[in-house]
Amino acid sequence: MLKRLDLRGRSDQIAELLPRPEMDAAVSSTAVRELIDHVRTGGDPAVRELTHRFDGVDVPDALVPESDLRAAWKSLSPSLRSAMETAHQRILEFHRTEAAVGHTYERDGVSVRSISQPVDRAGVYVPGGLAAYPSTVLMTVLVAQAAGVDDIVLCSPPGPGGNLAPSVMAAAHLCGVTEVHRVGGVQAVAALAYGTETIRPADVVAGPGNAWVATAKQLVAGDVGVASAFAGPSEIVVIADGTCPPAAAATDVVLQAEHGPGGQAWLVTWDLAYADAVCDAIGQIVDLSPRRDETLATLDADGFVCLVDGPAQAAEVANFVAPEHLQLMCDGAEELVGKIRHAGAVFVGPWAPASVGDYVAGPSHVLPTAGTARFAGALTTDDFTKRMHVVDVTEAGFDRLAPAVAELAEAEGLWAHAASVSRRKEWSTSGIRP
Repeated sequence: MLKRLDLRGRSDQIAELLPRPEMDAAVSSTAVRELIDHVRTGGDPAVRELTHRFDGVDVPDALVPESDLRAAWKSLSPSLRSAMETAHQRILEFHRTEAAVGHTYERDGVSVRSISQPVDRAGVYVPGGLAAYPSTVLMTVLVAQAAGVDDIVLCSPPGPGGNLAPSVMAAAHLCGVTEVHRVGGVQAVAALAYGTETIRPADVVAGPGNAWVATAKQLVAGDVGVASAFAGPSEIVVIADGTCPPAAAATDVVLQAEHGPGGQAWLVTWDLAYADAVCDAIGQIVDLSPRRDETLATLDADGFVCLVDGPAQAAEVANFVAPEHLQLMCDGAEELVGKIRHAGAVFVGPWAPASVGDYVAGPSHVLPTAGTARFAGALTTDDFTKRMHVVDVTEAGFDRLAPAVAELAEAEGLWAHAASVSRRKEWSTSGIRP
């Protein structure tokens, strides 16, 4: 089920021996671009056609009535409503405390204020179809709201009956989102980026999805803001030793694999007997899972058990993989954190499974995948804002800095730039105020 990689005694060859995380090679950028262009030129009819082609349902009117969102919330069990409210509170509080605050820099008569301004409209994508992810509604919408975005539109693929899961609609209602469309896949990303007759374009598109969705986000970047990195199929690396029960490590290896194919699941350990015990436990857990087929598809294709010399080499492996989720369930886990440079989120100790981060810890579970954690991080309020600088200059400050401005401008051959300071000095000495 899991491919075995033995790096013991071969620390200088890690890059050669480990599979390089990469985007699904089966996804053609050309094919995705064609779908985007089809929606860009064809509007709502193109979206409807693609929904029928890929989701197998005809959705004449994709907008979900607000009354359906309210009814979905009321239909939930009290325990599920309470769980959603708990997650809602923690996610919103965390991102409000993390939200960027302005600061002021003053020197030599120049004052620069840095102000964080939210975008006007955010589009969030929530995966769906055969599965329901109300948590992703919370993990995207609430981040945008904490950033100060007032206008949020949500797209999610319809299920076999043409509707969204009640839990997804209920989560949208809890978050106060009133514009929800039953549109998924590449067509949703294109509609959010460029707009259709019924979906106004957004300034930023955020949210995870399969490789097609993630590729579509990459292709529209530049025409619209794309939040976070390549948020594609889910991944996990579990670093564990004999201090963690094999069944616990096995469950945590499986927990992201059950999302289905395309992601990766790793166990990294320096104990051969422990690795065998975890692999045995994984087989038992998979057999019990209602999502056995989806889990097996991931583990058979991209499941690995990696034997290393010790914790230091385990950290090297984790940094090479740069996983979406990294769990440290071993002796000295806290000290090992200091050796980790590349991971979307790190979960430390036996009581911190990645599932806590998926639902209630606070930070968004929209994380970089396919190795993009080497240069990108989790979805945050920064993805929905941009920095605006406000510059004030006193006359004394101008006098100090004008010569440097003129010198640099002349070196670049920009006459007007130099004149903008030299002429002001002439105006000042002649009594003319700018």
